[in-house]
Amino acid sequence: MLEAVEVSKEFLGVKALDRVSFTLRPGEVHALVGENGAGKSTLIKVLTGVYQPDGGVLRHHGAPVTFAKPIQAQQAGISTIYQEVNLIPLMSIAANVFLGREPRTRGLIDWRKLNADATELLAGYGITADVRKPLASLGVGAQQMVALARAVSLDARVVIMDEPTSSLEPREVETLFTVIERLHSDGIAILYVSHRMDELYRICEQVTVLRDGKLVHSGPLAHLPRIELVSMMLGRAVSDIREHGTTSFGEDHHASKEPLLRAENLTSGTRINDVSVTVRPGEVVGLAGLLGSGRSETARAIIGALPLDSGTVLLGGKPVKRTVAQAMRAGISLLAEDRKADGIIPNLTVRENIVLAALPRLSRFGLVSRSKQDRIVDTFMKRLRIKASSPDQKVAELSGGNQQKVLLARWLCTQPKVLLLDEPSRGIDVGAKAEVQALIDELAKEGLAVLLISSEMEELIDGADRIVVLRDGTVAGELSGEDVTEKNVLAAIAGTRP
Repeated sequence: MLEAVEVSKEFLGVKALDRVSFTLRPGEVHALVGENGAGKSTLIKVLTGVYQPDGGVLRHHGAPVTFAKPIQAQQAGISTIYQEVNLIPLMSIAANVFLGREPRTRGLIDWRKLNADATELLAGYGITADVRKPLASLGVGAQQMVALARAVSLDARVVIMDEPTSSLEPREVETLFTVIERLHSDGIAILYVSHRMDELYRICEQVTVLRDGKLVHSGPLAHLPRIELVSMMLGRAVSDIREHGTTSFGEDHHASKEPLLRAENLTSGTRINDVSVTVRPGEVVGLAGLLGSGRSETARAIIGALPLDSGTVLLGGKPVKRTVAQAMRAGISLLAEDRKADGIIPNLTVRENIVLAALPRLSRFGLVSRSKQDRIVDTFMKRLRIKASSPDQKVAELSGGNQQKVLLARWLCTQPKVLLLDEPSRGIDVGAKAEVQALIDELAKEGLAVLLISSEMEELIDGADRIVVLRDGTVAGELSGEDVTEKNVLAAIAGTRP
């Protein structure tokens, strides 16, 4: 149905794709995997007309084809659901679903039919919201389901899904898998990109592995051991891959230390209610809960980005003023969940994105020292192993994982005392995830206080000394030491823990 034959693509002298071949057949769920920077996103953009290949051939239903624009790929029956929702937040939910193909009567948009059709379509995806409301009124997970509904409703014969579950809660993931099964039975081909092994082995039949822009392996997935798949992605022998172990310091490691960060009785409308969290120097405290439980809102309240009805934030025993600028000056930094909306500035370079938050510290009489910038950028690019052709490459051209590392570097170069990490490994591969987790552990050992928010249970259990569990905007429990287990966290989330 869709084929790439020895396709190549180069950016600023760096080969993002090096003679990669790929075949997608009707009714097939095909996994595309690899570390960040492996070439997955570039291959998807070549297949969908965002980029044109520098070499090689694309074939659609066996015939050579050139997609000069994404709309041409859509017209050929190829739809893409990107990891970061690319719809229009201020337009209605229904208008987003039928954007560019609105039903019309006598040349005018038939809003009654549009809204009715959208309501019926979205009900099959578990969305029962008023479709006349702005898309922005939905959570990120629900917006992702709207994007999925739109893509599938385009009469697509090929659906490309780039990290579709990264923003979904378990109930929404099950709905997604039901939709995939339906598409599969209808003969629609699905290209599925994910870093979650359980998902891949549950729904995918074939797998293609890329590494450093080259094809490493392509074949059936079911009989490929997970350890071999990881070894192909990382380019290491199976014997060299070490299982990721616990990084917890133990029950009493921090007990004698006074909390560095004290957030007490934080309340903001219906989003969080009487939430209290403490973090000691050198401690990693996990914040667990389902999407909508108040995790991100707690982090935003601590740094002053969410207005509070009541509550206080203390750093080293002193109150922190309720603005982001004051919180940053005091030593609190936040790596936000949505790197596209709240993080990277795509048209700036890697250098500019990294030093952005540190400019006040680097300037003298309003002038910024280039040599100081260079030293900081060089230090953090090496420390975080950021893959870029140079510090002057635009950050938008980097893979998602490397963009995440750039943001982490931005906040680390401000020399924070407290680091709030909201989904730091969201949408990044196994290798980059292990690097980020090791870095968090290293920073904690250096005395940094870390609040870690993650939807991945394993990341919290392995990486946190204590876990505070939120449910419906309130604290449902706190676990430490031997009590930090998946069973106990799930019980607290479900409200069944005594």
